[in-house]
Amino acid sequence: METLRNMFAKPDPQAQYRKCNALLRANMRKLDRDIAQLKATETKTKNLIIAANKRAQRSTDPSRQRQAQREVRDFARELVRTRRATDRLVTGRAQLASVQMQVSEAFALRKIEGSIKASVGIMRDVNALIRLPQFAQTMQELSVELMKAGVIEEMVGEMLPVDADLEIEEEEAAESEVDKVLGEILKDRIETAGTLPTTPLPKQQVPAEQQKQQQLEEEDEEDTEAMMDQMRNRLEALRS
Repeated sequence: METLRNMFAKPDPQAQYRKCNALLRANMRKLDRDIAQLKATETKTKNLIIAANKRAQRSTDPSRQRQAQREVRDFARELVRTRRATDRLVTGRAQLASVQMQVSEAFALRKIEGSIKASVGIMRDVNALIRLPQFAQTMQELSVELMKAGVIEEMVGEMLPVDADLEIEEEEAAESEVDKVLGEILKDRIETAGTLPTTPLPKQQVPAEQQKQQQLEEEDEEDTEAMMDQMRNRLEALRS
């Protein structure tokens, strides 16, 4: 009997509000952690750009100089992608905070007036957020609760697939920003990062010292590759 009563009874408005608010707050806390992680990655990438630029300057092997210069630009591309990912999350968090405020207002009006009106603004913001992978699951769950409460009149749409053309445009735009990023980080050292040094190799360098230097550079390159892989994996995890 109690089960039948629960099936046909109207949902408790306060319980609905608490559930909606809990969903939003949990997602916002996760976003704060993701943004902090991206900020830390940005700082680390800046340091990697400076370190790669120093290797390009001090290396006596032209092939290693070129390798270090390529790494400078590779790290700059990763920095551009990281900043874009951060911007998307910051913008999404602001929209999420707006949804939270509108939901609170809708339930507050229901408490005063005894009824609730469907909100076009909430529907619009939820639809905008569900297109982003980071928000899709939360927005689907939230839309179910908001529809039950009458805050929105219909379910939000499914997450749209990422446009391949948009990804290509972003990659091209990222490439155009690489020089700007390098200029920002390296400042007066940008010329060194962009061109090969013209100083000739020392003629009287001791072979043992040269071998030791090459071994150190090889170890640096291995560490750099491992760090690049870790950064890419983190970015992919945040995107998904």
